[in-house]
Amino acid sequence: MKIMKMPITNSQRGFSLLELMIAATLGLIVIVAMTSMFRQGMNATFTVTQRAEVQQNMRAAIELMTKDLSMAGAGLPSGGLQMATAGGATKVACNQAGTCYVPGDTYPSSSGGTINYMYGILPGFANGVQNGTIITSAPAAVNDSITSIYCDYNFQLSNFTFTFPSQTSATVGLVAVPNATLPTNILAPGGLNVGDLMFFLVSTPGQGTASGNQGTSAAQTAAVVAEITGIPSNTAITFAAGDALNFNQTGANSLANTILNLGPNLGGGNTVTACRLNAVTYFLQVPPAGGTVQTARLMRQVNGLNAVPVADNIINLQFSYDVINSVNSTITANQSNPIAAGLSPGLIQKINMWVMGQSLVSSGNRFQSMYLASSVSAGNMSFCNSYSSNTTVCQ
Repeated sequence: MKIMKMPITNSQRGFSLLELMIAATLGLIVIVAMTSMFRQGMNATFTVTQRAEVQQNMRAAIELMTKDLSMAGAGLPSGGLQMATAGGATKVACNQAGTCYVPGDTYPSSSGGTINYMYGILPGFANGVQNGTIITSAPAAVNDSITSIYCDYNFQLSNFTFTFPSQTSATVGLVAVPNATLPTNILAPGGLNVGDLMFFLVSTPGQGTASGNQGTSAAQTAAVVAEITGIPSNTAITFAAGDALNFNQTGANSLANTILNLGPNLGGGNTVTACRLNAVTYFLQVPPAGGTVQTARLMRQVNGLNAVPVADNIINLQFSYDVINSVNSTITANQSNPIAAGLSPGLIQKINMWVMGQSLVSSGNRFQSMYLASSVSAGNMSFCNSYSSNTTVCQ
């Protein structure tokens, strides 16, 4: 009988404790390295996302301001308009509830004078935060505001006639053959609102000269700015005294005509053309306390209406101006405060702007901040010709 022998297997040697410790250490090193790389990737993604958000907000702010500033002065008389001051200074950037959004809320006065003027551009040096609030996260202490004033050609009023039965009202009618492409209702979408500014340019026909002389005297013009205080219907507008922006006042001189001074004299054979003025002010606002994060935002305010936010997390707003010096026939570039320097805002040729944005992070310890700069030519402002003669002529 043959006996089967069971195969004998050789026992295999296992890992020693030292080998296990080395393997575990190497594994931990790999895990830590992968975790660190993952964390760096997440941080890089977070940073890129935050910077993209900041850039998007700043681009939105720059593009909107560029649109308004490029229109500055359109439709206004060359050299600006003299405002009435008999009943107090005319205001800018105030709403119907009496809230004025910038600390310096009046139109600028002439050099050393007390008469206010409406220019296409109103610089607001160091006057750019509502209530004068300090934005601690902004590296620069100076924040500016700016106001651009121009006729609103998006809602043209050439289809309408305006007659003035009294000092405080206007009757609106349609021209004989209205333009089919323009509005035929002042209350149409985008139309007139209480708080809007109306600019009336009145042309008085020239009168005949003395007997025996030929020709007529030159036509006279009067420019009137009034604030709408009521719109009873689509054919009536009222201009009561005590308006929020203080345009509708009496006692003004002939160079600062007001609706309450002229009243029915605006009619009677005179040619009246009208446009809605857009007085657009940009400034910064720090929202009221109550939120988890308090950061400034860019605000846009038009005429006597409420301000609306247009870009979040804008913490610094600065402007400088290239202004014609009519005395020296030169351009004064990068002037941050042209009025204080004795330069006329009516001769501003270019606006340089700097916007600083900051990302919004809940933890508050990884902010991304950056500047964006741009420039806008003021094509509708006064033009000075320094080449025609030895004296600079401004138009």
